[in-house]
Amino acid sequence: MRDSGPKRRATALGSAGVLVTTALVAGAMSAPTASASADTRHGRDREARGVAIAAARAAQTGIDWRDCPADWGLEKPIQCGWVTVPLDYAKPYGKQIKLAVDRVGNTGTEAERQGALVYNPGGPGGSGLRFPRRVTTKNPLWTNVAKAYDFVGFDPRGVGKSTPISCVDPQEFVKAPKMDPVPDSEADKRAQRKLAREYAEGCQERSGAMLPHMTTPNTARDLDVIRAALGERKLNFLGVSYGTYLGAVYGTLFPGHVRRMVVDSVVNPSRDKIWYQANLDQDVAFETRWKDWQDWVAANDATFHLGTTRDAVQAQWLRLRATAKKNPLGGVVGPAELTSFFQSAPYYDSSWVPVATVFSKYVAGDTQALVDAAAPDLSDTAGNAAAENGNAVYTAVECTDAKWPTSWQKWDRDNTRLHRDHPFMTWANAWMNLPCATWPAKQHTPLDVRTGKGLPPVLIVQAERDAATPYEGAVELHKRFKGSRLITEKDAGSHGVTSLANPCVNTRVDAYLLGGELDGTDVTCAPHATPKP
Repeated sequence: MRDSGPKRRATALGSAGVLVTTALVAGAMSAPTASASADTRHGRDREARGVAIAAARAAQTGIDWRDCPADWGLEKPIQCGWVTVPLDYAKPYGKQIKLAVDRVGNTGTEAERQGALVYNPGGPGGSGLRFPRRVTTKNPLWTNVAKAYDFVGFDPRGVGKSTPISCVDPQEFVKAPKMDPVPDSEADKRAQRKLAREYAEGCQERSGAMLPHMTTPNTARDLDVIRAALGERKLNFLGVSYGTYLGAVYGTLFPGHVRRMVVDSVVNPSRDKIWYQANLDQDVAFETRWKDWQDWVAANDATFHLGTTRDAVQAQWLRLRATAKKNPLGGVVGPAELTSFFQSAPYYDSSWVPVATVFSKYVAGDTQALVDAAAPDLSDTAGNAAAENGNAVYTAVECTDAKWPTSWQKWDRDNTRLHRDHPFMTWANAWMNLPCATWPAKQHTPLDVRTGKGLPPVLIVQAERDAATPYEGAVELHKRFKGSRLITEKDAGSHGVTSLANPCVNTRVDAYLLGGELDGTDVTCAPHATPKP
């Protein structure tokens, strides 16, 4: 997920979807045939040669660092530049695309410097360009690491400044109110299916040449070219949310090129999970974390006056939802917009107080606060373009990475069953991902993530009750990356653990990045402080 704080993710699909910084997800896949796997191997061999050519070229060229363009919102001394990569690594001398990168130098001495630390915040579709601002804004959690490393961010292919893709006009994309994601009838389902099909067609019309190449393995190859362009022999990498899957794929493709790797809030890398099943798993975890938030709201009833039990808070939510369904608040906030706004609470503890405060104001009679919080801002054309682009990349990468079920019966059966006990996010998530059922580009077989020769120990950090990337994902990657260490933040569920103040976690991340030090065994940390109203 994007770690820059919750970003509501509008979707063109008439539903709420999940935040761009989420990792979501493809269906039960049959084992590839022998000939298919041989073809895949041959393709990967060609791509391996292609990335070696592109990396050698980038190492020679380097990056022409300049002051960042004024409209990028990146203050000095952050510098910006470009790295050129092949659109298709099987054709390294074919069409090239440019990737935006930025950096701020290490704050310590030359003797303290350990190279560049490259960051990906998740998505797919998140921009990493704000990462160097952790240094310029003096973020206390990163002061020690900043002494040793240049902080380097980038926009992955298709994102932001890096040859951005699009699937629909951004102003259309954010228009509200959208259809209630929870269907009342077969007619509602047909309407949502039509929207999903049209969205996939829009991706093809607006960005068709990019779609076949919008994969996690290609972004990992881009990461290796960026490493070479930075003049780094080995990569230091911090990946959050989907960034953990990018890291897992990079570590599998380039095990000997990794120096240090921290992955935080882990996407389950199992081929059986990428991406359809991972999204279904997410729906279950979201329901759990939604209830955690309701319990906290109930415990703080003296502040919020929303009820003294979880059931009472849920009843208020259902009342609000029904009211907005009948008459969208302010003419623009219906159930889809409410889900989009409220889902930031199960995502991030930092949203617990703001979301509860707005909810509390609504129940007390102030509808405007909720409209202001949940409605799209049609005047924010730059923000709307970024939201549309983020959703386009999210869809393109997940749909192209893996084979998705094409049978509507399967989607309908799976989501109807899940919705019964996990109603908060299930249908919203389904409609957001449904374009993958009619995706116009070739869908690939996910990489078999595993330890390769030369892969050093990787540090895995995970909250036990994370909604966006359920805990089992961290356990699975831990099994696959031999010698890795897992830090579990127990009884906690905020997405993106390394951005929170928890000395048990923070000191270990520092020790690993600064000295390569890991505990002898896996570690369980007490939770970070619960938000105070």
